[in-house]
Amino acid sequence: MPATPSALPTCVALSAAGVSLVLDLGGAGLPRVLHWGAALPTLTDEDAVALAEASAAVVAPSSIDDPVSVALLPEHWTGWTGRPGLSGSRAGAGWSPKFTVASLALDGADVALGSGVTNAGAATLVVRADDQEAGLALELTVQLTPEGLVRLRARLTNTAADAYGLQDLVLALPVPAVAREVLDLAGRWGKERTPQRGRLDVGTHLREGRRGRTGPDAATLLHVGTPGFDFATGEVWAVHTAWSGNHTHYAERLSSGEQVIGGGELLLPGEVVLGPDASYETPWVYAAYGTGLDEVARRFHRFLRARPNHPGPDRPVTINVWEAVYFDHANHEKLLELARLAAAAGVERYVLDDGWFGGRRDDSAGLGDWTVSPDVWPEGLHPLVDAVTGLGMQFGLWFEPEMVNEDSDVARAHPEWIMATGGRIPVEARQQQVINLGIPECYAYIRDQIFAILAEYDISYIKWDHNRDLVDAGTSPTGQPGVHAQTLAFYRLVDEIKAAHPGLEIESCSSGGSRVDLGVLERTDRVWVSDCIDPLERQQMHRWTTQLIPPELMGAHIASGASHTTGRHHELRFRAATAIWGHLGVEWDLTSATETELAELGAWIAFYKEHRALLLQGDLVRIDFPDDALLAGGVVAHDRRSAIYSFASVSRSDVAILGRVPLPGLDPDLRYRVTPALLDQPPSGVVPPPWWHVDRAGTSDHATSDHLGPLRLVQQDRGPVVLTGAVLGRSGLTVAPTNPEQVATYLVEAVG
Repeated sequence: MPATPSALPTCVALSAAGVSLVLDLGGAGLPRVLHWGAALPTLTDEDAVALAEASAAVVAPSSIDDPVSVALLPEHWTGWTGRPGLSGSRAGAGWSPKFTVASLALDGADVALGSGVTNAGAATLVVRADDQEAGLALELTVQLTPEGLVRLRARLTNTAADAYGLQDLVLALPVPAVAREVLDLAGRWGKERTPQRGRLDVGTHLREGRRGRTGPDAATLLHVGTPGFDFATGEVWAVHTAWSGNHTHYAERLSSGEQVIGGGELLLPGEVVLGPDASYETPWVYAAYGTGLDEVARRFHRFLRARPNHPGPDRPVTINVWEAVYFDHANHEKLLELARLAAAAGVERYVLDDGWFGGRRDDSAGLGDWTVSPDVWPEGLHPLVDAVTGLGMQFGLWFEPEMVNEDSDVARAHPEWIMATGGRIPVEARQQQVINLGIPECYAYIRDQIFAILAEYDISYIKWDHNRDLVDAGTSPTGQPGVHAQTLAFYRLVDEIKAAHPGLEIESCSSGGSRVDLGVLERTDRVWVSDCIDPLERQQMHRWTTQLIPPELMGAHIASGASHTTGRHHELRFRAATAIWGHLGVEWDLTSATETELAELGAWIAFYKEHRALLLQGDLVRIDFPDDALLAGGVVAHDRRSAIYSFASVSRSDVAILGRVPLPGLDPDLRYRVTPALLDQPPSGVVPPPWWHVDRAGTSDHATSDHLGPLRLVQQDRGPVVLTGAVLGRSGLTVAPTNPEQVATYLVEAVG
């Protein structure tokens, strides 16, 4: 029987890219989710009523008599015993608000309460609610993007005459009972984004970031899914807080069986106090559903790539001279020679790192004095900039605008600009402190110094660093916490710089990968994954950094032969075959390279340039393989007519032959030619499998079955192997055994 007008629900059903989000707005309180997951058919009013009934909570023993399901902003008054969405009070009063929905708007058009179900595609719903007794107004924004991502944001306004002290405001989405396993990321400096898994049991899996920046140990994405989910299989729900300061991700399971995931900004005590008519807006909280981790990742990638300001695939190959010269900027001839060698190898951008300014001869002085040092650059940077641009390369420069050394002109003139509290200077980290951009005069001083440098020199790129956590980050003279204001000031400063210099690119670097989030990437053009560019470490870090961001936003450099951070030694072929899977660069003293190495470097850069449109625009695939000795994955073109795969040997297996590995993501009905990309330097110790169609010819008298030595691979008359996408995706190809810490790269092209 059709629903009668008096029984009409207030329901909004959004669907896009195989995902549906169905919201019930007809009951007491704020919107609750009836469904978030795989796409549903178009709902009728009767369907919506039935779905609401089918998903309604039941009365549990020794529980409240009229259970109300959790809302997008969980409310304490409903009987919800988990983490409330809003925490705050007026000196202890008004701490448990009860919001009533006042109005709804879908893509700007009003939706009447009691109007039944509204079906839409990708759209934005704005819900306005208030609690007049508590003196609070709430605006919830819920968006389903064309890529199937859910975005949530809240704005809280104080409508009363006295101040409201806000302690916490988080948003949450329910996840079904089948999602019982948690996966998020952790790590440390030099080893960022390390995966960790566990069971979701009763209680809260809480990941708080209290570093004043995102942090090397940030959760990045918190996933819950069906037990055993992997890159290709299992239902997965994930959440990401797009904020570059203190933040929260959490998953919670109540003893009643309800489960949510959520996040928001983490506020320090007294950090946000709302006066009359003042508002606080949360950062965006992103949520993704998919079958397997790769589908979740691709939703984020496609969303980012759809932005009008997203970098194109022609990302310039970069050299950063930090590990070549460190603070030694007096050796101008070496800096010029690095530019000449880089240009000859095909590099397109040259970045001068730390040490060019003020009294910055080492890391103990000069931060905050953003003027070119006459001690090492008596003619300014013009000779180097002119030489670099004359070689056809862009010029980039390193800054650390949020930091200050106590041994600096600015700190001596304005000690009150150092973030501090309790009448004491914070503990030092890397011999530096944090300069308070939340103070308007300090902000203007730093901004004007940067603008002066950008006005004088032809600078196309800034490497923006942030090398310490915020400890005792207060504002003089009261010491009131200032992380929230500092984060907003950082965003505003970057926005001002980019508005004044539209073509300028900015990289977010923060002790390496300590500021990787979608808040910073709303305004920067790439992130530095880690200060560790040891390719063995980067294999794992690249694999998991791309869970959130696509490869073109991920700085990936060819390291020195001996790693600066681990001391390991690696062949150039392994270093290069690892770095091509991001925005390629070089971080190596090329003046110490041999002619053979320079030629090989040029060949890898040429390979990258030839294929970067695919490497930096294709759909990511990561291959689930039970032997941890192999990390395999690749990218597949959107039309699925071409792909590139990487098989990286990262350790020694306990078996001699790994067997076959599938190549996922291809069109099952197309036929593909598969060719190893050897670049005249095959992986060390390789034993070519028959499908390579090459002969092995040793070039060393010591080559034996146990010690192969250098190899020369000669192509047989027979061409590359050709198989259908179905066979490649299901049966796969035999792995070519190599020495550890080697990569085999394969080109896959459709034929016919």
